[in-house]
Amino acid sequence: MLRHLVPPAIRRPFARYSHAVEVEAGARLLLVSGQLGIAADDAIPESAEEQAELCLRAIAACLAEAGMGPGDIVRLNAYVTDRAHLAAYMAARDRFVVDPAPASTLMIVSGFARPEFKVEVEALAAKAD
Repeated sequence: MLRHLVPPAIRRPFARYSHAVEVEAGARLLLVSGQLGIAADDAIPESAEEQAELCLRAIAACLAEAGMGPGDIVRLNAYVTDRAHLAAYMAARDRFVVDPAPASTLMIVSGFARPEFKVEVEALAAKAD
């Protein structure tokens, strides 16, 4: 149902992701909005890695609600507010994703709606009916 592509004609990925993921026709798609590093009780951890873990747990909850799991993710888009947060995000991501890893984009942005947020992650998942 999913075909992960890492074409030999281009450079291998810099980290744990696929260059592309093909989704067969007829699959259900789930688009998960950007999730921030905030707990259900409104607590916001200081570290970027803990915030990333909360983002990914929120995505996991959305996936579960749709009858899906991390293996159904075809693309992750992540945003961090500082280059210093890249490694922390990637550590949390690498614990969350399954092999083969989804397609992925990671960008440094100037900020989010509130200054205490350091990480935001959104996902696209697909599953055959």
